[in-house]
Amino acid sequence: MTNTKMFLVMLWGAIFRRRSRAVMAVVASLVGAATLFCLAATCIAVPQQMNEEMRSYGANLIVTPIESGDGKTGISTAMVNHTTDMVRAKGDATYATYRYENVRVNAAPYVLAGVHTAQVRALNHHWNVDGAWPSAGNVMVGRDVADAMGLTVGSRITIGYRASDNTGTTAAGADSTGGTDSTGGTDSTGGSGDSGSSAGGSGDILDTSGTEFRVCGIVDTGGSEDEIIYALASDVDKLAGGMRGVDVIEYSSGAADVSQVVQSINDMTSMHVQAQQVTKITSSDTRIITMLRTLFWMVSVVVLALTLVGVSTTISSIVAQRRNEIGLRKALGASSGSIGVEFYVESGLYGLVGGVLGTAVGYLLARLLTSTVFGRTLGFDWPLAVGSVLLSVIVAVLASVPPVRRASRIDPAVVLREE
Repeated sequence: MTNTKMFLVMLWGAIFRRRSRAVMAVVASLVGAATLFCLAATCIAVPQQMNEEMRSYGANLIVTPIESGDGKTGISTAMVNHTTDMVRAKGDATYATYRYENVRVNAAPYVLAGVHTAQVRALNHHWNVDGAWPSAGNVMVGRDVADAMGLTVGSRITIGYRASDNTGTTAAGADSTGGTDSTGGTDSTGGSGDSGSSAGGSGDILDTSGTEFRVCGIVDTGGSEDEIIYALASDVDKLAGGMRGVDVIEYSSGAADVSQVVQSINDMTSMHVQAQQVTKITSSDTRIITMLRTLFWMVSVVVLALTLVGVSTTISSIVAQRRNEIGLRKALGASSGSIGVEFYVESGLYGLVGGVLGTAVGYLLARLLTSTVFGRTLGFDWPLAVGSVLLSVIVAVLASVPPVRRASRIDPAVVLREE
């Protein structure tokens, strides 16, 4: 019989004769692996999905032009593309562009936003729209605008544009954040805000001429988006009598650190644009993820400690039971190293079996947790599973170090004398 075969026979005999102790060691590793895999899988998958969901609630990054003269030129299409490339270099991103103009509806001042419908819909899933989104010849009005003028879906309004209402102003009555301020709220000045004074200075405030549009939808967000009228960018170009760059680009960026994206854009002064982070959405997202990760590390430390204690106690009990056997083997010439290797392999085997079973149980628990508590699905993470099993083996081997050191110090003469 070869040495390897003899070693395996002795290992199997040691495990089989002490099945109850072996089961205890396996259960200790199983509980540890199941808990850690469940928490790790949840803390990896859920924040990622939450990040995607949070991004559907609007922009976390805005870009506005730095105007050098009195006139408004906005951000050109080429610069929009260049800025978007910079943002997407740090992570996937969706975006929407806005052109703002001060207009009049029945001589009252309002803010008109020229948009691309597909972009705005993709960026703002949380907008509640009654009716349809803007299309050619059709506008979508905010809830406050609709209530002020008694508008419903299907109503017709006449929108008038005056160049004098839009000279020397930025974003046409809306602030430079494009309706989204740095605290995550919206901050434009439609309705009867500052744009009223702008219109009042035109000298013909009672002029109601303009272009007729049909109200195709009413948007209700609870923010100051409700004070704006939305039309296709091409319709705004026609109404204003020419094309120009956009006033705001809003991004929903999936970058790990949005502040780095902001810094990289602001460092490029030649672009003549400035970036700003929408901190409310970003900080809320980060706070939730940080809480989950903190919980994971706290529980992980406790579980690892309990697993170490459980496996170490079991191996110590096995060493105590095999004290006479160890003494006899040392008397027959077995080295402390060979005896230690046997115990380390035995402990590693317990960790392997417990790790495999614990990972399977942990995955089932993680799926149940994510579906019932977070309402999300969870796929199987193979790299995490392999890491869980390896960690179980390592922890089991480390837990056996103190009892194996005690076993190596057993004096065979004392043990044989007691026999």
